[in-house]
Amino acid sequence: MDGEGKISDPLLKGGTASASGPPRRIGSVRSLRSDFVSCLPDKIRSGLDPEKPFYVDLSRSKGLTKGEKEYYEKQFETLQSFAEADVYTMAGEIDEEEELFENKQEAHSELLMRISNYANIILLAFKVYATIKTGSMAIAASTLDSLLDLMAGGILYFTHLYMKRSNIYKYPIGKLRVQPVGIIVFAAVMATLGFQVLITAIEQLVSNETPEKMTKDQLIWLYAIMLSATAVKLCLWLYCRSSGNDIVKAYAKDHYFDVVTNVVGLAAAVLGDKFYWWIDPVGAIILAIYTITNWSGTVFENAVSLVGRSAPTEMLQKLTYVVMKHDSQIKHIDTVRAYTFGVLYFVEVDIVLAEEMPLKEAHAIGESLQVKLEKLPEVERAFVHVDVEYEHKPEHTIRTRLPASD
Repeated sequence: MDGEGKISDPLLKGGTASASGPPRRIGSVRSLRSDFVSCLPDKIRSGLDPEKPFYVDLSRSKGLTKGEKEYYEKQFETLQSFAEADVYTMAGEIDEEEELFENKQEAHSELLMRISNYANIILLAFKVYATIKTGSMAIAASTLDSLLDLMAGGILYFTHLYMKRSNIYKYPIGKLRVQPVGIIVFAAVMATLGFQVLITAIEQLVSNETPEKMTKDQLIWLYAIMLSATAVKLCLWLYCRSSGNDIVKAYAKDHYFDVVTNVVGLAAAVLGDKFYWWIDPVGAIILAIYTITNWSGTVFENAVSLVGRSAPTEMLQKLTYVVMKHDSQIKHIDTVRAYTFGVLYFVEVDIVLAEEMPLKEAHAIGESLQVKLEKLPEVERAFVHVDVEYEHKPEHTIRTRLPASD
């Protein structure tokens, strides 16, 4: 159809790129959307909703491949990200109401952390009693998990408090990187738990010793404690998972993990007591493998965020859009680069201005662009470099080894 060949490329090509010509001046997001929609074939246009300008329903479009559907959906998601960027970058200074709202969110996050820690203390006491009463390996694994929950929860809570107390002379860019470090320590402790339980459960299987059957009284205590603990953890998971704070989300993940370990541990203990004794240690082994896999992934995810991984293409497109719209006197965009340095991104932008432009005016353009980029919620810090040409070698070299120590 007509127009299909005109939209074979992304709206803005992402990546760290050097411009070979002046940036094409772009209008508002709505004008971008209008131009894009005008090029769409009829079978795609039929899925548009006037009330949802950045959504397209392709379920009614026939003859589209999976790749084509992903392409069109991606373009509308890109347009939506541009609209979000406009909302943030055009906003003024944070007003008192917004600051009050953020303070309330912060207080709410701290309340969730304290509730989670208090719950871990109470549940640990009950699980220790259940372990003594039943002697179940799977329940012991769940109890050890609760002990480390308490330790790891303390790590996360004090990490949160430590981040709030920042000395700009000792920590010029703040302490936000403490958050992924705290989560890494938390996850490493949980993964270590998994290894310990795995070894103990294997030793019990190898010993091939049949444990004594639980009494009716022991079973009642087992059901009461484990089901109560599961119910409490389920409520905490539902409550914490809606938080926007990454540390509270780590608590939520732990609560969900506890629901799984409690259910599996209880089932293994009861089935092992009623049918075959080896079900109990096998259940503990399953829990251990789940623990190791789950939390090792968390360690890797947060470790990668500290080593400077490049932002995804969608983020680079959003940054490029903000730069292109910033000022008509920007002659070229040399570089747009973003990389992780903890939870948020550091951004580097190189722009080209006229050589004869007064320093005061050039500085104003660069500084206002920096302020605008730092308004984006994904950006912690932005650096804007102003140049008079773009045909030069990169300003920075990438170190591949540490300097030799004396």
